[in-house]
Amino acid sequence: MGAGHHHDLYFPGGSPVHRLPAHCKLLAVAAFAVVVVATPRAEFWAFACFAALLAGVAALARIPPGFVLRRMAIEVPFVVFAFLIPVIGLGERVTVLGLSLSVPGLWAAWNILAKATLGVAASVLLAATTPPRMILLGARRLRVPALLVEIAMFMLRYLDVIVDEMRRMRIARESRGFEARSFRRFPVLARAAGALFIRSYERGERVHLAMLSRGYEGQIPIFRDLSASAGQWAAALALPAAAGAVLLGAVL
Repeated sequence: MGAGHHHDLYFPGGSPVHRLPAHCKLLAVAAFAVVVVATPRAEFWAFACFAALLAGVAALARIPPGFVLRRMAIEVPFVVFAFLIPVIGLGERVTVLGLSLSVPGLWAAWNILAKATLGVAASVLLAATTPPRMILLGARRLRVPALLVEIAMFMLRYLDVIVDEMRRMRIARESRGFEARSFRRFPVLARAAGALFIRSYERGERVHLAMLSRGYEGQIPIFRDLSASAGQWAAALALPAAAGAVLLGAVL
């Protein structure tokens, strides 16, 4: 469990953003999200400023724009939902490109799209500059319930193991001529899913027994200093502080 764990969301680097402690960045992203959500939806210039701040963080961390955009694909369901709101919304309507759209729906769509995009971009930057295990240790430093952190650590550590087990089962099926081309093949896939669950459960029991035999007492020990200096806190909180200044300018 102490070994590093590479993830597709992480972009290795040695920038000042990468070197900041994980719990400082977690708190900074959470505060930034709160500021974004609290911003009035009609203040377009404020959202432009927030986007510029995130672009500055990405540039400082030397993360290519394409890397961030590809990992923001998780936002697609929110985008689809946002585009549907003006169509099905009520109230005053306006015609845009031959479509009758709801004015309150347009405002709601903009509100969801702008704030969700900024939140996802901030989360992607956090994941790109912080190894997954360090994010979890940072959450533990911020007093997130230890049980939740332990569960997430085990999930992160053994996710690749389970995926590899699925790959081996798929290769075994295909080597025997199996092809999932119709619903008649569904019983085979269902039995494979059941076998995967049993194998994962048994592997988890073996891992737990092995950990108990090595002195595990319900909490994984941390062998590194997770403290942060005043300078590191100031650097991490510069993003939400700047965003807060923008928010003040928007509401005053």
